[in-house]
Amino acid sequence: MRAPSQGLALTFALTAFLSGCVTTSMPTQDPAVQLRQKADAWDRAIVRKDAIAIAENMAGSFRQIDSQGNLSNKAEFLTGITSDKLVIYPYEPEEVEIRFYGNLALVTGTTDLHGTYDGKPFQTHYRYTDTYVNESGVWRVVNVQTTEIPE
Repeated sequence: MRAPSQGLALTFALTAFLSGCVTTSMPTQDPAVQLRQKADAWDRAIVRKDAIAIAENMAGSFRQIDSQGNLSNKAEFLTGITSDKLVIYPYEPEEVEIRFYGNLALVTGTTDLHGTYDGKPFQTHYRYTDTYVNESGVWRVVNVQTTEIPE
């Protein structure tokens, strides 16, 4: 037979463990913060040319409309953004705003992008809208549109 103090200690330990399980399994973070972190991670993956991480953030139906009005699908976007000719320097989006509409979210902001293409430096300042859809609890970008901001 167990001594009463051991039983209380075991009960306390089990209660603390189960409380920790309940606390850690419940989402505690604001969805806007989670989506901002996801968007920031996608930007870092683009700079690193991490094709797997870039693709995981994109829906299969992904489309991009660039500043010149050109349309790209997921495969075309991945090929262009991971090209050996393109080097993008780390950047920090500004004026970021996230708006939710049910299972759809718009992430908007501005970016001052620098890098090189085919060895030649470039700089572009643009406003963007990334459209995310939440399917089965996972946010994925379905559309990106950029508009160049004249200097």
